[in-house]
Amino acid sequence: MKEIIVAFGLFLFIEGSLYALFPSKMRNMLENLKLIKNAQLRVGGFIFALVGFLIIWYMKVL
Repeated sequence: MKEIIVAFGLFLFIEGSLYALFPSKMRNMLENLKLIKNAQLRVGGFIFALVGFLIIWYMKVL
């Protein structure tokens, strides 16, 4: 459970840093997100989730 809380904190830190350092770039990226089709977002999300799972699995196996 501790690892999940640390991972969530790291996620918030990275996201917050991006918005604090590059606010106009983040706004442009979010506006461009409207142009991407749902199927493309779903596939991209699946790929990121799979890569994240593999990283976690690899780190647990070590």
